[in-house]
Amino acid sequence: MIAVVDADRAQVPGAEQLDQLRFLHRVARLATTAQTWDELLETVVDETRDVLHADVSSLYLVDRDGAHLTLAATNGLDRFQIGRARVPYGEGVTGRVAATRQPIVIPDIEDDPRFLWVRGIDQRRFITSMLSVPLAWNDRTVGVLNIQTEREREFTDADVAQLGAIADLLAGIVEKGRQQQEAEQRAAELKAIDEARAELIALVTHELRTPLAVVRAYTDLLSEEPPLEGRSSRDQERRQRRASWHDGTMEQIERLDRLVDSILASVRVVPDQPAAVEPTDVADLIREVVHDLGPILARHELVIAGGVRLHAIADPPRLRQILEHLVENAVKYAPPGTRIRIDWKMAEGTVRIGVEDQGPGIPEEWRERIFEPYARRDTQTARGSGIGLYAAKRLGESMGAHLWCEPAPDHGARFVIALPAVAAV
Repeated sequence: MIAVVDADRAQVPGAEQLDQLRFLHRVARLATTAQTWDELLETVVDETRDVLHADVSSLYLVDRDGAHLTLAATNGLDRFQIGRARVPYGEGVTGRVAATRQPIVIPDIEDDPRFLWVRGIDQRRFITSMLSVPLAWNDRTVGVLNIQTEREREFTDADVAQLGAIADLLAGIVEKGRQQQEAEQRAAELKAIDEARAELIALVTHELRTPLAVVRAYTDLLSEEPPLEGRSSRDQERRQRRASWHDGTMEQIERLDRLVDSILASVRVVPDQPAAVEPTDVADLIREVVHDLGPILARHELVIAGGVRLHAIADPPRLRQILEHLVENAVKYAPPGTRIRIDWKMAEGTVRIGVEDQGPGIPEEWRERIFEPYARRDTQTARGSGIGLYAAKRLGESMGAHLWCEPAPDHGARFVIALPAVAAV
């Protein structure tokens, strides 16, 4: 790019050429020091106008759909129109330069039918002459850089070469900066959507607490039977049946309570309180979980295959929740009568707890996706809510544990939670 300017050295005074080279150096340095996208573009148009002794400098960027160019920065036009004023691609001077990727010089815009007034831009400043060059990057036009003067001016080949050199330098800087800005904007939008979703779900699940409590209370009332006071029941079978209905209803209420807890846990970026890790007896905790989940495990063959007694560094309540999610997931997807296996061992300084089932298994392309929020892989045996595994992974991360999925040795899926061991042997 400097070579292009040097080729016209004879036509450009030495002091002016030095100023132009200094400008190119400032623009290149600015690419690594500008604090914001707006600061970068403002400096570009300000210094372009000054170095070429123009009255107006404007930068248009091609929209991502390629149909228009939108004013991105200006010094001399109505700044309110930045981001609003648009030029059809291929129309007017700016649109033609973008389409042809060739510079256009107009000594007097009144005599040139290609000039197109852009509605909304301040027209009180009367423009006479104009020089427009494309910003090309990787064989495509990313924008157009214009300079304009109030008085008639014959732009020289040196002017065209100088503005072209500036445009060549800016094209990559502007495009990469624009991509970064768009990525940050998308990230901010996704964060806002996620926060709104979390707030809505938290609100809905919180509101479920009250009706669940009321249903629990009414269920207890309906289960009350008059005391027999030393006499036997005339319909013992009926009393037993009502008692079983009550127990089944309470079991489902407890299940809904756990589901609400899982949903609330899943929408938090981090748990409310930091993990309170301590040496935890893995075998004892697993036995407690299995005992509490006994009713839902009744239709499966449960195998506990523990080795030596191990202690892991964990937050016991959170580890309990993780194991509950993994066992409930195995029950959900493994057909009745099949085996569910829970084991633990020491490996590479960690205690690894495995929950294995004989369900349909998880394809390799799904083994990461199933831990994403609301990712569901429905099968013939079950439909997931997309909450449990996501909550389990987040709970594990909150206390320094690692959770992953792998194929079971025979058939099915195996989930492994790895925790730091109290003593690595």
